[in-house]
Amino acid sequence: MYIHERENWTNFYWNNEKILPTLATTRHLQGKLLGQMESLGFELTEKATWETLILDVVDTSRIEGEFLNPELVRSSIARKLGIEGIDFPTIPRNIEGIVDVLLDATQNYVQPLTEERLLGWHHSLFQSGYSGHTKIDVARYRSAGMKVVSGSFGREKVHFEAPAHEKVPHEMKLFLDWLNEQNHLDLVLKSFISHLWFVTIHPFDDGNGRIARAIMDMFLARSDGSKIRFYSMSNQIYKEQKYYNNIIEKTQKGTSDITDYLEWFLGCFVRALRASEKNLKIILDKSRFWDKHKFIPINERQRVIINHLYDNYDKETGFLRTSTYAKLVKCSTDTALRDLQDLVNKELLKVEDSGKKTNYLITSPANIRIPKISPEK
Repeated sequence: MYIHERENWTNFYWNNEKILPTLATTRHLQGKLLGQMESLGFELTEKATWETLILDVVDTSRIEGEFLNPELVRSSIARKLGIEGIDFPTIPRNIEGIVDVLLDATQNYVQPLTEERLLGWHHSLFQSGYSGHTKIDVARYRSAGMKVVSGSFGREKVHFEAPAHEKVPHEMKLFLDWLNEQNHLDLVLKSFISHLWFVTIHPFDDGNGRIARAIMDMFLARSDGSKIRFYSMSNQIYKEQKYYNNIIEKTQKGTSDITDYLEWFLGCFVRALRASEKNLKIILDKSRFWDKHKFIPINERQRVIINHLYDNYDKETGFLRTSTYAKLVKCSTDTALRDLQDLVNKELLKVEDSGKKTNYLITSPANIRIPKISPEK
């Protein structure tokens, strides 16, 4: 039996003794980090928010198996936030759509989530009327059954079966009424419950996961009371995707006791907040780096590689060498060598000679080692 097949299934309850200590930790970290962000000044706060939103857009899409070009995401967000000094190439509609949804959710978080607004988000995600090569219902609730399935043809495993499509309008009315109530539930808990409630109804043909995380982000922003973005839940969920999928499946096959679900999401939120403390150092270093070198002419390949090193600081990317550069930006090794030598001459990169091969590091304003992997590895 799935949770939605139980009577009064949305009368969720949990063990406060297990939940409240971690909730208190999240609230402490939120306040501490928001205070740090607000002390940076407008320009750095804006850029830190920009970088966090890029993580959100890229990683909420990665969770669904869609890999977006971070540079195009960067340009789309910069244009919509009015950040100057950025070139604006033609941005694909799928990128513009998810950027529009997340910006509306996090920058207009005080506005109620109406059915009209929700359907608008869905239209933004699927402006062509297709999901891949499949035509879907866009900006309206699904008109057929919905199963979450994995595995190859003939060996499918059904993880979840959503409520019948005839029930969706009623279920969504109950959900939106609850979501917009001025109740006394802590907004962090409300954000995580809203995510579970929405993905269990699964009201659309596609895009349910991305919209559920956008709703979660909207209420987390409301819990912060700020448009400043200084952590990314989607980034942390992507790192823990196996556990994320497991806790949702387990909860959807359980009862209305969602203690385990809330424990996992609160723990994930704590890890996201603590990661943001480290990310903030990199974001600020990156901002200061580009401010320092903003009048130095470099080509697009060079800009992409430097942003890539900063954006992937928390991953084991390996050394930056000529062959690595050529592979990442899809150019010849001769071109890569010329680009790297040019960056060294302009003091954007520095050389680390490990003996047999030459490694390149970013000339970090804060002397952070980027890439961060030590020579021993």
